[in-house]
Amino acid sequence: MVSSDQTGQPHVAIVISDQSRRSLAASCLRSFYRCAEYTDTSQALAGCRASVPRLILVCEKLSTSGGFDFVRKLQLDPVLAAIPVLILVAKADKATLDGVFQCGARHYLVSPYSRSGLISAISGLLNARIEREWRTLHATPRRALTGMLDLFNGIADRIGNGEPIPYHAVREACEPLAEAVAKSDFKGILHAVRDHDNYTFAHSMRVATYLALFGSNLSLSRDEQLILASGGLLHDVGKMSIPYELLNKPGRLSAAEFTVMKGHVTASVNYLSVCSDLPKGIVTIAAQHHEMLDGSGYPLGLAGKQLNRLARMASIIDVFSALTDRRSYKPPMDPETALALMVNDMAASLDMTLLGLFRQMLLDAA
Repeated sequence: MVSSDQTGQPHVAIVISDQSRRSLAASCLRSFYRCAEYTDTSQALAGCRASVPRLILVCEKLSTSGGFDFVRKLQLDPVLAAIPVLILVAKADKATLDGVFQCGARHYLVSPYSRSGLISAISGLLNARIEREWRTLHATPRRALTGMLDLFNGIADRIGNGEPIPYHAVREACEPLAEAVAKSDFKGILHAVRDHDNYTFAHSMRVATYLALFGSNLSLSRDEQLILASGGLLHDVGKMSIPYELLNKPGRLSAAEFTVMKGHVTASVNYLSVCSDLPKGIVTIAAQHHEMLDGSGYPLGLAGKQLNRLARMASIIDVFSALTDRRSYKPPMDPETALALMVNDMAASLDMTLLGLFRQMLLDAA
């Protein structure tokens, strides 16, 4: 075994003999999943039996035996046989695909692959049950979920390639969300993402939904609601550079870890700032959603009138969503308890007028 996280069960076991290819796969997934890396089949079998992953990523060619032979060995283990396998293949010709299906696997990805292609393939397998349930929703919230997930997964490639994301693509993805809010058909969206394995996406969807709803309740225009929704979806894109173990660490972060975590704001702003046609409000939400009225926030320690109103709204919703989100290391806090904590413990940090309006909005929606 090359490396594995000792804090919990791995989401993905990466079985690739070639170091550069293994490192590439791990770097693509590190912000989204807890990974265990293996160089050969004997290590992989022993490691997967000791700590069962949720998915196994296998290269078609392994040094000790072929990837297809390894999958056949997995099928002989009653526990590992139930784990979905994604095989990386060099080409999708008939002989290769026959090998994929004959060994007992059902899913493959052709190399070279994009980061978003690998993330989407693995997310689709890990979230198959959850995303199937999206089909039961009304058309508008279903389109909001699928469209925003596709956009979110594709951002990883754009960031890696230094390519800006055009606002028309973001706006198009967020339009069904704004429509769902207008029809009071948004609750299914909030529920549908609670158990999604990509926490950054799930959190961003909830923030986007609450921001769009907040804008609607404040009688903002549809264009302003779309800016709010877009800001919610994109406010944490910088977290794609933060390791999974740090993003999901239970308990208090060390000073060094907190410095790394705070860097996601600068990373988000640096990327969004090169997207020249994004409305300024979207970048402002990303830049200021961790700033606090009393100057105790980060990264700039802005205070009072230095904080944009959109950012004040976003900071309230970001805190509320973080408290009420379900995480691997904590159950979700119920909304009333979360709101009471925000009122009693964060009166100097948050805009209490906006928080009162947000609380009333939730009561009305309930």
